Amino acid sequence: MNLWMLMVGALVFAGFSAGSWALMLRLWPDAGLQRLEGAANPLRATHAPRWTERLPHWVLQALGWLSQWSLSAAPTAELVAGLAASPLGLKLVRAGWRSRHALWLFGGAKTLLLILLPILAAPLFWSMGLHTGSLGWWTALLSAASAGYLLPELALRWQLGRRQQALFRAFPDALDLLRVCVQAGMGLDAAIARVGREIHLSSPTLSEEWHLTGLELRAGASRSQALRHMADRVGLPDIEAMVTMLIQADRFGTRMADALQVHADALRTQRKLRAEEAAAKLPVKLLIPLMFFIFPALLTVMLGPVGISLYHHFGAQG
Repeated sequence: MNLWMLMVGALVFAGFSAGSWALMLRLWPDAGLQRLEGAANPLRATHAPRWTERLPHWVLQALGWLSQWSLSAAPTAELVAGLAASPLGLKLVRAGWRSRHALWLFGGAKTLLLILLPILAAPLFWSMGLHTGSLGWWTALLSAASAGYLLPELALRWQLGRRQQALFRAFPDALDLLRVCVQAGMGLDAAIARVGREIHLSSPTLSEEWHLTGLELRAGASRSQALRHMADRVGLPDIEAMVTMLIQADRFGTRMADALQVHADALRTQRKLRAEEAAAKLPVKLLIPLMFFIFPALLTVMLGPVGISLYHHFGAQG
């Protein structure tokens, strides 16, 4: 009976994994194909529709209805249209999840995983010998529900840190390119649009930010307002300092090329210091696996034969 339960749990898990993988292959774009399309046609890659826009309308409506059970307030049409109106929406914008239905998808995913994970994990818990209705059974189900509720939050934090790290690494090169464009005689607005097009292959994330800033400038927004919006979308203190520097240089008539070069050098120095800090932390982080995994294995290999020999020797002595 236990073998049968284990087989049922394995089949349920395999079916869920296969369905998720098939759905991801259908909806998630291929990064290699996107780079090839971007090299052939940069405008097509810039304006490529997001996978969330290809979802059926009834799926979005269902996720919107489910989101009211996991979010503090149900996302209204105005809130869905302007994500930055709420702290959660601002996090989604900074993580790159900028679909107009991002709040519905996030809240609906939390509710859906809260329900689905206990249902999918129930056969597995049953095969492990947990009796239905026992304290261990309900503890395991509550743990699975809590994990399903927290998974979207963890995914959002991971995506936010990953995106901000990619932006921080690519920003000094973008500033150098912006300085070259300004020194060649281009205006700052035209230079921002040109940098957004040229840096697409090396850093699509930063290219999207520059492209959005260029669109705001073309739509009639002031330069300081467009740059501050970019700093709010990114959420990095270094980018905010760069935006403040550009606004002050534009206001007081300072040479833009010199200011960009100084700030790019400062960002590179800070990037180098962060790398050195991460390298200095590495021995301390390696101490835990060394003590609990590598060192016991070495002791077992080195002292194991000696212990066996001593055991046989003292056993022979009586």
